[in-house]
Amino acid sequence: MVNPEICTAHLNFRDRDSHFIFGDACTALVLERADAAVSANAFEVLGSQLATRFSNNIRNNFGFLNRCDEAGIGQPDKLFVQQGRKVFKEVCPLVGEHIAGHLQALALAPQAVRRFWLHQANLSMNQLIARRVLGRDASLDEAPVILDRYANTSSAGSIIAFHLHHADLRAGDIGVISSFGAGYSVGSVVIRKC
Repeated sequence: MVNPEICTAHLNFRDRDSHFIFGDACTALVLERADAAVSANAFEVLGSQLATRFSNNIRNNFGFLNRCDEAGIGQPDKLFVQQGRKVFKEVCPLVGEHIAGHLQALALAPQAVRRFWLHQANLSMNQLIARRVLGRDASLDEAPVILDRYANTSSAGSIIAFHLHHADLRAGDIGVISSFGAGYSVGSVVIRKC
């Protein structure tokens, strides 16, 4: 599975509220059937779940390609736009409820999760989402942060966090990978170290 996040092209560098947010990145994962797995560093996928709740508060209107049409040239609405405070207030509860509901559907208590690899949108969002799921503040060990090193790389951020912060897990440890964003869309994958 390859996940390129080429965000620079849809940024409006004239908009101080949004142009600094994203970086470009690409991640890749190998998914294989359990009976064919050869890696000593394997994880079992216990479940995956997606949800969308429509919102105009964060969008890019088809991105930079839309600007190629003569009617779109120079139009700021063809680039990334967001109402940051509204997004924060609406996305954090949505993601927290999504993760908690996904864990409940798998008969797992939030306290059973060893690590949360979250989207890395911003530190406050990650902290609030983890607090909503756990009912308390999460430690950096439970919900590692890579923003200081990589910034917001969109949905690639959760996989970068996973890559950098999974080696210490032991067989049986449970983790949640979750990304979220425009639309609003949210996805989560619950995994267990083999």
